[in-house]
Amino acid sequence: MAFGINKTELRTWKRDVQMGKISFLTHYWMDERFPGCYTVTKVGCSNIGKLIQWGENYGLDKNWIHHDQKYPHFDLFGEIQKKILIDENKWEHIKKFNL
Repeated sequence: MAFGINKTELRTWKRDVQMGKISFLTHYWMDERFPGCYTVTKVGCSNIGKLIQWGENYGLDKNWIHHDQKYPHFDLFGEIQKKILIDENKWEHIKKFNL
């Protein structure tokens, strides 16, 4: 379940992903498979080659891509989430979600 985002943020992320941009969307998230992780950052791009290359820069395996038909993306959480948000200067995500 996703919390902490509004429709405008979601629409912007979807639009940017479909346009082939690397786009970030962070939201609160609860999944019993990942105890202690309360947020996730979805990094999406419809250009799979571009997404794979972006992920390789951070040591992310291309097999970790969620191949959603319209919005392929990596799910980032925990320490790697915070490190990548810092490296990508996504300070608004870090502040908003207290990372």
